Amino acid sequence: YENPLYMAEDAGAADIIAGGRLQLGISRGSPEQVIDGWRHFGYAPPEGQSDADMARHHAEVFLETLRGEGFAQPNPRPMFPNPPGLLRLEPHSEGLRERIWWGAATNATSEWAARLGMNLQSSTLKFDESGKPFHIQQAEQIRIYREAWKAAGHKREPRVSVSRSIFALVDDRDRAYFGRGNESRDQIGFIEENTKAIFGRSYAAEPDVLIKELAQDEAIAEADTLLLTVPNQLGVDYNAHVIEAILTHVAPALGWR
Repeated sequence: YENPLYMAEDAGAADIIAGGRLQLGISRGSPEQVIDGWRHFGYAPPEGQSDADMARHHAEVFLETLRGEGFAQPNPRPMFPNPPGLLRLEPHSEGLRERIWWGAATNATSEWAARLGMNLQSSTLKFDESGKPFHIQQAEQIRIYREAWKAAGHKREPRVSVSRSIFALVDDRDRAYFGRGNESRDQIGFIEENTKAIFGRSYAAEPDVLIKELAQDEAIAEADTLLLTVPNQLGVDYNAHVIEAILTHVAPALGWR
C-alpha cells in the first residue's frame, strides 16, 4: 500500500535519527485481511498485472529514490533557495540503499532481489517449489540468490538472513510452553487459493539436542544472519530469558556470534 516516495522520506528520516543503523526489510506482504485492500488506499495494478507486480514496481521506485539522485525540476521561484540542478527527495541518508532487505517467498523473487542489489530475508515460510524439506528448499533459494547477485556484478557482499523459532529447554517454564514437540516437523498449507506453502519447523529441545539438530539445518549454514522469532505474547522478561538461553547454551557450540 505504500507510496514509494513517502516511504523513502520516512526511511531516510528514520535512518538519520538512528545514526545510520536502520536495517529495513520490505516485501510484498502476507495475505490480506480484506479483499483487494490496496484499492482502499487508492492503488490498482495496471491492466494485465497483479498486485504482486505492483508491489515489486513500488519497491523498484523506492530503491531508485534512495540512490539520492536528482529527478525533479526545481521551481524557478521557490520559497527557499534550491541547490543547482535537479532535486532529489529529502531527507536523504547516505548508505541506506545498501541496507534494504527483501522478504522473498520464492526462488524467482530472490533472484529479482539479487539483481536489484537488495539483501535477502527468508523467513519461516516459502512457497513449496520442490517437495523437499523446508531447510533444504531455503538453502537452495539462498544459493540461487547468491548466484544471481554474482551475475549482476554488484561490488559489495550481500547479506542473507533466515528466521527460526528456537527454544532451549532449560527450566520448567520452557518445558511447559514448548516441551511437547507439537511443531517439530515442517507443515504444509495454502496461503493463497492455489499456492502451496511450506512452513519451517520449530526447534525446542534440551541444549545438547538443539545443537545437533541446528547443525544439520542447511539454510542456517548458508545464511550469514539468524533472526529469532520470539513469542511476544509471553512478555519481555520471558523472551529475554529465551534469547539468553540460546546465547549461553547453544550459540557457542555452533560458532554463532
